[in-house]
Amino acid sequence: MAGLLPPSQTEAEEDAAELQFPKEFENAETLLISEVHMLLEHRKAQNESAEEEQEFSEVFLKTLAYTEKFSSFKKKDMITAVRSMLMQKKLHKYELACLANLCPDTAEEAKELIPSLEGRFEDDDLQTILDDIHTKKSFEC
Repeated sequence: MAGLLPPSQTEAEEDAAELQFPKEFENAETLLISEVHMLLEHRKAQNESAEEEQEFSEVFLKTLAYTEKFSSFKKKDMITAVRSMLMQKKLHKYELACLANLCPDTAEEAKELIPSLEGRFEDDDLQTILDDIHTKKSFEC
């Protein structure tokens, strides 16, 4: 019978497609996967240079491997440039992180992956943003 009950107030308020997130995320900043990777690598380097090296948890190591695999950008200056460029657009911080992490090729793909973009950006404007991301990404190769 639980399936027949109406959704709770909390569930109704949460909808990424409408950019509605729980209150605890209101003041939270989003991080790009590339930024998380840099933070984890920094922590790993700190540990390796410490007098008493501590063993990392399995979760830390798996997260490090995941971020290494899925980081769109490798260099700090490029990560900063991409974030800075995207912050100049009228993007929600969730959309900014999604675009930088997913790097969709087309405006249509971006709108499929990030439904909140639908109706907020013309395809040409969104395509320009995506092309800028890909141009920056190509400089790292």
